[in-house]
Amino acid sequence: MPERVVRGVHINYEIVGQSGPVIALTPGSRRDYGELIDLARTIAAHGYRALLHDRRNCGASDVAFDGSASENEIWADDLHELGRALGALPMYVGGSSSGARLAILYALRHPAALRGLLLWRVTGGKEAVDKLAESYYGQFATLARAGGMQAVCQAEHFAACIRARPANRDRLMNTDVDAFIAVMTTWREMFLKSSELPIAGATEQDLRSIRAPVCIIAGNDVIHSPITARKAAALIPDAVLHEGVVEKLPDDQLRPEWDRTEWRNAEPRIAEIFAAFLAQAESRQQVA
Repeated sequence: MPERVVRGVHINYEIVGQSGPVIALTPGSRRDYGELIDLARTIAAHGYRALLHDRRNCGASDVAFDGSASENEIWADDLHELGRALGALPMYVGGSSSGARLAILYALRHPAALRGLLLWRVTGGKEAVDKLAESYYGQFATLARAGGMQAVCQAEHFAACIRARPANRDRLMNTDVDAFIAVMTTWREMFLKSSELPIAGATEQDLRSIRAPVCIIAGNDVIHSPITARKAAALIPDAVLHEGVVEKLPDDQLRPEWDRTEWRNAEPRIAEIFAAFLAQAESRQQVA
């Protein structure tokens, strides 16, 4: 796969499709982009190019730790620079879970480089934020304190990063352990501040400021609750919400975890919804 040096970091990426506006799609958690290839192909068949990439600290891209901003803000700025380098701007930006957070922060930080947002499994609520702060950051700070960077290399996530890009082992082992712990602690504290926000990573004012068209597909688990999706749709001026794409459950009977098979099976419907949204958004932009 091709790669670009983006803000000093090697970023692994792929473009699916031959022509048309670019849609950058990002998966959830710190997973590599491979899980979105089939969805990207289906959407691209409607006349678009889908830009997929492994964020820093994910998949086959470099590991790199920068505590000057939240991890999601850094990811958003990396994607903007990658899009600029590829001549893809302005572009649609979309994602699932942490990919949705990246997309929203991209919209807030780079509005002139955005055509619209495609969001699914939006994250919010104290339970979700507390759990994810530990999963993304707290556990790695704990490992580093107990066993240094060798222990971090052996953690499931970073071991996968090393398998995907062997040079990541040296990058990790050459990282000062105290600096690593400091970044993990900073990122965790930044993330925890989202516990009282309508969605993780964005205030009401932030969401009200988004002027691009937005398509939101609601989740059905406690981390990606339909309540959070409804809040986002109510606050973003030009947003459309789709519920029931996966099984619609009562707000007090949500799944404890998202069902990957359920979402995988829903991809044809997701692609259909996004393709219709994109066609409408493109039509509106041509009229304007």
